[in-house]
Amino acid sequence: MKKPTQEIKHCAGRILELQMPDGRINWIDGGVFDPWNHSLSAMSLQVAGYRDEAEAAFAYLHTILQPDGSLPGQCGASVPLDADNRKLLPKQASSLTDTNFTAFPALAIWHSYCLHQDKEWLHKQRPLIEANLKFVLNHQSPHGEIAWRRKQENQKLEEVDALYTGNCSIYKSLLAAQAIAQVFGQSDPAIQASIDSLHTAITQKPFRFDRTWEPKSRYAMDWYYPVLTGVLIDSSAKNRIAGRIDEFVEAGLGCRCVSDEPWTTTAETCELILALLAIGQRQQAKTLLSGLSPLRADAGGYWMGWQSKEHLYWPEERPSWTAAAVILAIDSVYKVSTAHAVMVGALKW
Repeated sequence: MKKPTQEIKHCAGRILELQMPDGRINWIDGGVFDPWNHSLSAMSLQVAGYRDEAEAAFAYLHTILQPDGSLPGQCGASVPLDADNRKLLPKQASSLTDTNFTAFPALAIWHSYCLHQDKEWLHKQRPLIEANLKFVLNHQSPHGEIAWRRKQENQKLEEVDALYTGNCSIYKSLLAAQAIAQVFGQSDPAIQASIDSLHTAITQKPFRFDRTWEPKSRYAMDWYYPVLTGVLIDSSAKNRIAGRIDEFVEAGLGCRCVSDEPWTTTAETCELILALLAIGQRQQAKTLLSGLSPLRADAGGYWMGWQSKEHLYWPEERPSWTAAAVILAIDSVYKVSTAHAVMVGALKW
């Protein structure tokens, strides 16, 4: 891998290519948008020094805020591939209102504050964060878990599944919202109680998650996300990573997206790097980061993944969020910015 600052600029260039004039950051050329990956890309632009472009991305979120506090997007997982099974067809993405999508901007906004200490800008973001928080917590069950999407009219909350990885991400986003409130001398005990209830659900009630989905244990994200987000810390976190790292990591390639497929992906590898940093495994994190070099795209950013059985980049896409994940991994490993620790494990403020 080239020098950290050079590689950050290389990846930021790809994100800027995909940013629209209104501030929206699409996944790929031609579309696909969701607030989570959009916000991740905005965070990365901040690290790269593109503050104006990042703030335009945050401003865009205000323009799509719905009356119920949600942020609409599209389901990237629903996007089919073309006839050659190589490229995504973005125009076929389905609409989606996801609680994790809606929660995540709070963490991205906190990250911006950690970089710039701009309290005036942070204050302007509070209406968005508070609206998002209301929507998300309106989807929390009495058992603590949070439904993954907006419940439909006449649908009961318990009829909507909760996703384990999504809830881990929401947990850290909610902590960021609390951190932002405390900057202004405020704290809501009811919100903290909701956060504590969510933590209990994640750590003690696994049966509350993924009840109607295919088994998620084969997905790398369900393995490392409680460590990445600080739900698990200390020995619990170390034991979780150690228990399956040989199953998911292919030497010289990176982290598999799913344990039983020969497909290593840039974003999952970068997130695992953050989880490894959270448990003090810095050298192993550096090794994984260096191993991403073959996935670097000369035209900007990184390829989404490598299919090691067929020996090809797959899909043949360079998403904004893949470039963003690389930037945040580089920042966290090499401590390039003052916000390098925000994405690593438990949130501290």
